[in-house]
Amino acid sequence: MIDSVRYLVENWEVIGNGLLYKFKDQRFLLAALKGLRNGLVYGARIRAPHALVMVFLFGEGTVLEKLLTILRLTKTHAVNLAKFVFSYKFLQGALTEVDGKKKPWHSAAAAFVMGYYVFGENNAVNMQINLYLLSRVVVGLTKLAANEEIIPQPNFPVFPWFAAAVWGLVLWLFEFHPTVLQGSLQKSMTYLYHDSNFWTDIKTFLLRNK
Repeated sequence: MIDSVRYLVENWEVIGNGLLYKFKDQRFLLAALKGLRNGLVYGARIRAPHALVMVFLFGEGTVLEKLLTILRLTKTHAVNLAKFVFSYKFLQGALTEVDGKKKPWHSAAAAFVMGYYVFGENNAVNMQINLYLLSRVVVGLTKLAANEEIIPQPNFPVFPWFAAAVWGLVLWLFEFHPTVLQGSLQKSMTYLYHDSNFWTDIKTFLLRNK
């Protein structure tokens, strides 16, 4: 057993290259497996530093509890992203194999199905990912509509009005309907806009929040 493990460790590259060559005709399956790997790595890289900052700045509990929270959030993000990338690429590749060439509806159908099963659970990580994508999708669809001449190209700077609408809406919601906003956003807004209304001395005015 030990000798077998040693052989695998010493010759993993040769064995791996041999497997890649053996399954070279199943390229879409190999691409899905590579997507699984990239999903794990990217999810961990994105979530770990974000969770580290947010949990230690705004989280409650002991240091150990905060570290466990960071690990849990990182695991959820990385595993979900890995599952989605693998299953999406596998399903999209299978549809392409059946049709003989890649078609736009393959991507939409594969992502729709796997988005439901992988990112459909309502938790903090999935909510943040879905909201992140939603904002990009809305902007992207607007640009696409303008490029395809479905709506007229604006002849004035759009971005300042976009910023004005976003900030006007989010502060109106926060001040008068805060419970409809995501929890982490509520905490950030409270720290910035409500906690800054209170102090008892120069220390709580300059050096610390409360």
